[in-house]
Amino acid sequence: MIHDFGMIKNLYDTLRDRQTAIRKKIGRPLTLSEKILYSHLAEDLDELPERKKSYVYLNPDRVAMQDATAQMALLQFMSSGRKKVGVPSTVHCDHLIQAEVGARDDLARANTENKEVYDFLASVSNKYGIGFWKPGAGIIHQVVLENYAFPGGLMLGTDSHTPNAGGLGMLAIGVGGADAVDVMAGLPWELKWPGIIGVHLTGEMSGWTSAKDVILKLAGILTVKGGTGNIVEYFGPGAQSISCTGKGTICNMGAEIGATTSVFPYDNRMATYLRYTGREKLAELADKHTAELTADPEVFQKPSQYFDQIIEINLDKLEPHINGPFSPDRAWPISRMREAVKEQGFPEEIKVALIGSCTNSSYEDIDRSANIAKFAAEKGLKAKSEFTITPGSEQIRATIERDGQLEALTKIGALVLANACGPCIGQWKRHDVKSGEKNTIVSSYNRNFAKRNDGNPATHSFVAGPEIVTALALAGKLTFNPLTDHIETPDGNKVKLEAPKGAELPERGFDPGESGYIPPAEDGSDVEVKVDPESDRLQLLEPFKSWDGNDYEDLVVLIKAQGKCTTDHISPAGPWLRFRGHLNNISDNMFIGAVNAFGYDPGTAKNTRTGKVDKISANARQYKSENIGWVAIGDDNYGEGSSREHAAMEPRFLGGKAIIVKSFARIHETNLKKQGMLALTFKNPSDYDLIREDDRVSIRGLKDFKPGVPLKLVIKHSDGSQNECLLDHSFNEAQIAWFKAGSALNLIAKEER
Repeated sequence: MIHDFGMIKNLYDTLRDRQTAIRKKIGRPLTLSEKILYSHLAEDLDELPERKKSYVYLNPDRVAMQDATAQMALLQFMSSGRKKVGVPSTVHCDHLIQAEVGARDDLARANTENKEVYDFLASVSNKYGIGFWKPGAGIIHQVVLENYAFPGGLMLGTDSHTPNAGGLGMLAIGVGGADAVDVMAGLPWELKWPGIIGVHLTGEMSGWTSAKDVILKLAGILTVKGGTGNIVEYFGPGAQSISCTGKGTICNMGAEIGATTSVFPYDNRMATYLRYTGREKLAELADKHTAELTADPEVFQKPSQYFDQIIEINLDKLEPHINGPFSPDRAWPISRMREAVKEQGFPEEIKVALIGSCTNSSYEDIDRSANIAKFAAEKGLKAKSEFTITPGSEQIRATIERDGQLEALTKIGALVLANACGPCIGQWKRHDVKSGEKNTIVSSYNRNFAKRNDGNPATHSFVAGPEIVTALALAGKLTFNPLTDHIETPDGNKVKLEAPKGAELPERGFDPGESGYIPPAEDGSDVEVKVDPESDRLQLLEPFKSWDGNDYEDLVVLIKAQGKCTTDHISPAGPWLRFRGHLNNISDNMFIGAVNAFGYDPGTAKNTRTGKVDKISANARQYKSENIGWVAIGDDNYGEGSSREHAAMEPRFLGGKAIIVKSFARIHETNLKKQGMLALTFKNPSDYDLIREDDRVSIRGLKDFKPGVPLKLVIKHSDGSQNECLLDHSFNEAQIAWFKAGSALNLIAKEER
């Protein structure tokens, strides 16, 4: 089935003329990223956009939401006054299913525990024209790739791994729920015109190397900040040698380098995938527009003239990688892993090995892993580590059950989890270790910050390709290298695992399994959406107060976060996912994982009113009750990680006025602005050191708040001394209007009235 084919055809019909016009206007050939962006401009440009400086308005083709972020997004959309979404949109129930004992029981428990939320999402989707994917249907990014992604499209998703759809030639960008609300309300979406990093792929992978190793290698090169403000565009003969789903894996983890999104040019591997997923007409249409769905030939001939940075990766020489722990850019070629374990003191024993997730659960991934499992079973081997598999969708699960891969994996000890995110996002009820117990896990997931998977700060989490994870599960040791090492069989023989082989796509086609899709009502005007006022899961939103027209004076310092402060530190997932639709309740987790530069346990700070150390959220609530505004201070790349807007809404809800940091991660900075918060950076990063625990700070210049003009921070110390410094910002006129109105949503609701 092809969703929204008419919309796609209409877009394709305009591509050639639009791209010809813009090529003539700027006087040079275009990269693929530029072709897609220019083809989605909401208005004609008076001036050409400047990379990493100009803001533009775009018209995305569609919106996708996962259930954890959809709750708040749709609560906001309900407040907008709109009767129906303005672009094709979907909700995917994948985040609220906790992994514990296995797929069937875990899914049944989730349906019971989350019934109120699922009923809300289903009814609000039905009312406002949104497609709804039930629990168990699959992970948002896999389902999007199978059903909605298309070459040359522009999509927003309320999840940071939305760029997965770049594997099918789409610019797919992770955003906060407020951005999604704007687009669903029919408004254009604002983006700072990105830089473009070109990754030139040559050669072809073989043996144990997989597509995952491309992005693991790249993460080691660029780090978690190196992609910020950029689109990563892959090109070269090596790109054509990678399967469509392999490309998706690479684009998925582009979030871990901070990239705006990642994309591959359209090719025959994508066309084949479209045909296998029931979209033959779309493949035929895309084939006719190949020139518009790839960069111009001149870009390939002289790439340095068109990309801001070029990175060369030779797939012939690419070695399997294992990245971690505690950061996805800590890259180790597998040949160096044994040495790293000894030098760094990583726990050698692997407690749990996990494959699947939105990043690596394609048919090809599972078939290659099952190939290893079949060889191991023939030799009498079983996994020495606990071993789990998470299918990315019901279609994948049904197909690998039919074709025998699930049986092969369970024969060596694998436990099949639900078609959901599970341990990848911390939805894992783990029983084998206690909190604080040092241990190692290895997964084919995408993110491995401390506490990310199981809530245990002592868990050393590593990410690798599913083939390597399967091999490590059999060996049970992080020091094992399947390219060189042997495993002892039960009869005392030593065997070397054969390099994995696998089919890119199922020979007999995909088995869709049990359909989990519910289309919306044609007319949802009579559909009732109920939210129980006594619910602890859902809460209707009250508008944030507008700015009072004055500078902010004598604000207290709630926390001075030191080091890495991701959205997982600001508003973690795990057990808190149940409150994603209840702003008051979830705000109790605000900064619960943040490390305070002034000392104390993570998530705590001294209350400047009482002098006592308490939870940061409790201090904020007291300040709010006394009408005392506050600021939070942060380090570099503040807010990296998930796109969750709760990390921006909670500070706003609990009385925060500004977040002042050395630098921001892109999505979080925008999320703060959308909620009416000041997102500010020290003009001189060393001014971070001026801030003391008992300071009172004032933010001056708000009456003349303008784009490009710094604000002033006046810091009053308790000893009577004072410092001043400048604060930069990236607010434009529209975003300043959000601040003055109290939030972007306030403006939308005002316009609708």
